[in-house]
Amino acid sequence: MFKGRHFDYEIIVLCVRWYVTYKPSYRDLVEMMAERHLDVAHTTIMRWVQRYMPDFLKRWQRYARSVGSSWRVDESVP
Repeated sequence: MFKGRHFDYEIIVLCVRWYVTYKPSYRDLVEMMAERHLDVAHTTIMRWVQRYMPDFLKRWQRYARSVGSSWRVDESVP
């Protein structure tokens, strides 16, 4: 899946996971990678997200817990 990529697969997975989970901008991710002494362009991260998101979602859905159909909300008002 990551064969022939310039960056290690762990970096790609980390950037895509952070983007999906926390919704930072691509430039924020570039700054976060710079703190780890990695020089990555925001367009590179954008391409990673576009390329690997469908595959990651398929893999991550296996581990996602399903929620029930019943939701209850506490309606206490101060």
